[in-house]
Amino acid sequence: MSNESLEKLLCKIREVEGSDLHISAGMPPKIRIHGHLRPITKEPLTNQQVEDLLLPSLDEKRSKIFAEKNDLDWAYAIPGVARFRCSFFRQQHGMSGVFRIIPEEIKTVQELGVPSRIEEFCKLRNGLILCTGPTGSGKSTTLAALIDFINRNQSRHIVTIEEPIEFVHQNKNCQITQREVGIDTESFARALRSVSRQDPDVILVGELRDLETISLAITAAEMGYLVFATLHTNSAAKTVDRIIDVFPEDQQNQVRTMLSSSLKGIIAQLLIPKQDGKGRVAVNELLFHDGSLPNIIREGAVHKIVSLIEGGRGKGMQLMDDSIMAALKRGDISAEHAYRWASEKKKFQHFLKG
Repeated sequence: MSNESLEKLLCKIREVEGSDLHISAGMPPKIRIHGHLRPITKEPLTNQQVEDLLLPSLDEKRSKIFAEKNDLDWAYAIPGVARFRCSFFRQQHGMSGVFRIIPEEIKTVQELGVPSRIEEFCKLRNGLILCTGPTGSGKSTTLAALIDFINRNQSRHIVTIEEPIEFVHQNKNCQITQREVGIDTESFARALRSVSRQDPDVILVGELRDLETISLAITAAEMGYLVFATLHTNSAAKTVDRIIDVFPEDQQNQVRTMLSSSLKGIIAQLLIPKQDGKGRVAVNELLFHDGSLPNIIREGAVHKIVSLIEGGRGKGMQLMDDSIMAALKRGDISAEHAYRWASEKKKFQHFLKG
């Protein structure tokens, strides 16, 4: 098999409006469509077939990395079709690859169906903005929309640190520097340690994975840069908790103080299948900076964030369950899906049939 065979499979993702392609030894190829995995063929692939299909797509450097580590995250592009975020790895039956489609066109916040109020984050001079949610919830897409908003409307130097580079931004009014971990820099932490010497205004960190990266991102925000980053949490309160808990107990008070001055907002996001089965709808929890937020973080009273958001609805804040309820009442999602994704399930119980 060849790159041509692989590209036919990747093009099929777009044809069927899918999001991911799974190629795995011992299984037939599958495409995720609106959240559900669907087999393309009935016949499982052998390990040799998978290797013949996937390995030719790697250049010499990436081939060496994969041979040494048995794990590789990278990006693959088919000009005029799309870019794909790729993950190659070894598993029980042999080699596997997962490809996620990254549209070449960067959509606006409005086109994504995310509250346009989040564009206010782009107008800040400094601070930390976190976009959170589980894998596949559209975090990168939402942040790409915000970076593109800055690119179109301001004149700043934007540095992105990603693994891999997903959305490719063209210079518009901004100068954009995109760095790929593993190719252009050794690690997120190494790139963050050197970024202050690159005269940035805005920094995008693809993922806050560990203590060092989180610490450096908070420090960059304190130094006067506007920092956007992603984290795998599903609410504003859990996000603050997660960041604090990463640090050893004897450092947590200091981190609370640093975070209280640097955190300017949280966008938590989920993608829920539409009721008509045609795509998914974004639902969001939004936390904006409020006079009482720094005290809440410093005191470790994270449970008060829910009340803060409820009291800040007039300022555009919203809880995730409120966003889910709004989508349900609009008819965008089913009662079953609303109940499944909600935190306070009792609020949604009476919408269920039977």
